[in-house]
Amino acid sequence: MHKTGNNLVYYRLKRWETLDFKEFTRRVCKANSLYTPSVIQGVVLALSSELAYQIAQGHNVKIDGIGTFHAKLGLDKNKSRKEMDDFEEGTTKLNATHLDVTGVGYRADKELVWAANRNCDLERGGESRIRKSKYTKEERIERAIDFLRRKGVMHVRDYAELNDLSYASAYKELSTRLVGSATITSRGSKSARVYFLEPEGV
Repeated sequence: MHKTGNNLVYYRLKRWETLDFKEFTRRVCKANSLYTPSVIQGVVLALSSELAYQIAQGHNVKIDGIGTFHAKLGLDKNKSRKEMDDFEEGTTKLNATHLDVTGVGYRADKELVWAANRNCDLERGGESRIRKSKYTKEERIERAIDFLRRKGVMHVRDYAELNDLSYASAYKELSTRLVGSATITSRGSKSARVYFLEPEGV
């Protein structure tokens, strides 16, 4: 607040892509030619099915080299709450029928962490800084409207540079309907999307 502290720096691993099941299986087969893709896929599907059943029975399941799994419970807001179980006075009364398995907890096996570390050759990449615009949202909208009145069309990068925002923040803000002295609308999708002023009376 008083600009007397230090800037905090965090390291983050760059993620390149998400491997789908088919691609992951292909890479497993390449590293272990003893197994065919169908065998690997069959084993994984069987393991997934049995894992779901066992954690549903209340078991923690430990798979060596991968980790330990357990079920997480949460409320199902769509279920009726007419029947209530009695708890001590002053607590919210709920019934077990209101609960569902809403997630699966996972704790990585140390062997998996060590193996990942052994296979990881880290080097410093670029820097990404948090940027906060010096303009309010209302001011950013009016600046964009003025830009559009002069230029006719605007891209996400234009909005980011105009208002001192990161590209991601600019894209997120432009994803909502922006209304000021005029209304900003869009055409196209993703990187090809452009923004312009909505004609009056529309």
